[in-house]
Amino acid sequence: MLLYLTLRSGTEAAIVMISVVYAMAGGVILQKLLGYNFSVAVWVGYIALYGVAVQTGVVMVIYLHEALDQRRARGSLTLQDVDQATMDGAVLRLRPKLMTVSVVLASLLPIMWSAGVGSDVMKPIAAPIIGGMVASTIHVLIITPLIFALMKRRAVRRGTLQAARAGDQG
Repeated sequence: MLLYLTLRSGTEAAIVMISVVYAMAGGVILQKLLGYNFSVAVWVGYIALYGVAVQTGVVMVIYLHEALDQRRARGSLTLQDVDQATMDGAVLRLRPKLMTVSVVLASLLPIMWSAGVGSDVMKPIAAPIIGGMVASTIHVLIITPLIFALMKRRAVRRGTLQAARAGDQG
């Protein structure tokens, strides 16, 4: 509900939630590869991953919209405008997303290599976050802009993109 209110679109909220599912799948894959069972510690890792995945998905969609709105302000939108706006918005998010992932990995990988007191609790927390961040990076930087562009291209073909966003600004 909060995503819908933030983005003013059910389909865009669904795009963000798809990125969350993708991140969670990455967490499950790494958890299984490392042989960790589901526990409270693992669930804490998934809760943290969920927050980061939602945040990066929302920010990506907002940047894509801003780039599209800038193109729209110049006049009517073509399919090429949608493609270029999607590329511009995604490129603006490339460095911040990679920096976020780098910092998370740099902080959690030492936990995965630790063997001291408490490492048996911390490793299961870190595993889903690490796996999810890698999967989330792929999704948010490649698949989310692709889905966004396909959705907006379809709206341009139908002629509904101009009317839908004009109502939001009024």
